[in-house]
Amino acid sequence: MYARHALALEQPDPGILRKARRGDERAFSIIVRAYERPVFNYVLRLVGDRALAEDLTQEVFLRVYQGLPGFSLRSSFTTWLFQVTKNRVLDELRALERRPRSAGCIDDMPPLEVIDAPFERAETIHALWRAVEALSVDLKMALLLRDIVGLSYMEIAEALEVTLATVKWRIYKAREEVQAALAREGVTVGSRPPATASGTSGG
Repeated sequence: MYARHALALEQPDPGILRKARRGDERAFSIIVRAYERPVFNYVLRLVGDRALAEDLTQEVFLRVYQGLPGFSLRSSFTTWLFQVTKNRVLDELRALERRPRSAGCIDDMPPLEVIDAPFERAETIHALWRAVEALSVDLKMALLLRDIVGLSYMEIAEALEVTLATVKWRIYKAREEVQAALAREGVTVGSRPPATASGTSGG
């Protein structure tokens, strides 16, 4: 349907991570620089407000800094990072439901690379993101972690704390709903058939 911006996120250098866990601020700043942009883009797509996304991103990394000493090396850093991000965003979304929400400006959001289209039209990109915006938060989180952040299905399952089967179903359902929304608007993005849950690999 659309291209991921980057390959799967690499894990931080083990030496840097060890120093950051011991409270080394320089090492932690290296980690922040490596992951700040993907976290921000993910949060922005979920909350739809640039200023709020910037604040939440800062809060996520504050939580990461505070939690690093107790971080278990049994899981990957990126999985844990987006688990922290998920928890903070869900807290904020619950709070947003209890108060009026300011409308986000789609023009402020990062551009999307549309593949298989003869040319990249702004209205096509906007229609695509309107369709993503209309998804439930569960579907949206899973889809963005896969197609924008580039996490594997297993990493997404760990980050969202759900089963692998649930992740595959959510991504399949999200893509199906986006395709249907685009079809209603008469927008065609690519010529490939939508992926099926059963045919999706875990990588």
